[in-house]
Amino acid sequence: MKYRKYVIAGITIELPDTLPGGHFARALETFAAGSAAKGADGLPAGSTHPAATTPVPPAATPADTTDPAAGATIADTTPALRLAPGICPPAQADYRELDNFDFADADADCRFGIDAAGYLLEMAPRSGSSPARFRKQFDMPDVTTDFTPLHDPALLRFGLWTMFNLAALRRHSVAFHSSVIAWHGRGVLFLGESGTGKSTHTRLWREHIPGARLLNDDSPIVRILGDEARVCGSPWSGKTPCYHNVELPIAGIVRLSQAPRNAIRRLRTLEALGALIPSAPPAFARDERLQDRICEIISQLIRRVPVYHLECLPDAEAARLACTTIFPDENLR
Repeated sequence: MKYRKYVIAGITIELPDTLPGGHFARALETFAAGSAAKGADGLPAGSTHPAATTPVPPAATPADTTDPAAGATIADTTPALRLAPGICPPAQADYRELDNFDFADADADCRFGIDAAGYLLEMAPRSGSSPARFRKQFDMPDVTTDFTPLHDPALLRFGLWTMFNLAALRRHSVAFHSSVIAWHGRGVLFLGESGTGKSTHTRLWREHIPGARLLNDDSPIVRILGDEARVCGSPWSGKTPCYHNVELPIAGIVRLSQAPRNAIRRLRTLEALGALIPSAPPAFARDERLQDRICEIISQLIRRVPVYHLECLPDAEAARLACTTIFPDENLR
């Protein structure tokens, strides 16, 4: 079987070249090995993306393959993950379920668990069609899946996201559920529960902060690289097609909440920890090994990056307040 290499947040993965086409395959193309970002400042002028409040049908929307001007990613060329289609071993006798949840994108019930052979993700469509399973060995790159072209492509997208994060944690990296703005060569992450206005707030930045661009609208990768914390684009961006192969230093992280006024304050260490943990992969929270690695990344992140809480209205003043707080020395004009 022939494989292709992709580099996401400096992490090399290998996927079979027989992957089904469609939206996710196009999103991955931006991250094909050899297409690393160039330059040193932000995203390209004129790059616009729809707000997440206006859903974009995935199958009808091409991936954004613009090569943005941003800091080049330092990649480890040794594959951290290698996906092998075939017979996925079922749960062993010592299997322990860590989480079960609904995956609305594919109308499927999901189970994530652990046994002596490694981690196992099972996704069972409610239509009664065959489940799709992804199994990853402990601390090894090998991932076995019984996903086929007959399955819903959304199952591949989510299965690969889960397996990628298992591999990324060992490399001081993890996805954060957030919307990210790039401005003046640095990134700002906006966190919050679904419906709190992350995408609305980043849209306000793009409309009212000259030069602000969207880096990712759902699942950027945060990595600790030496003394610096960086945010990277990824092929996972929710309903907003924004797949920039870009890596930027993080200027700040903002937890959003709706309020009848605009007010921002920097969080203390324990507050910041509590603000960030819910945005890491939730299925990993009940495994001690995975949660320890997430907490270590967050602890290093807090030491390097200021974390804020923004109570806000959905207006231009909220975007300006956040911007002037995070970038006090920059001119908005």
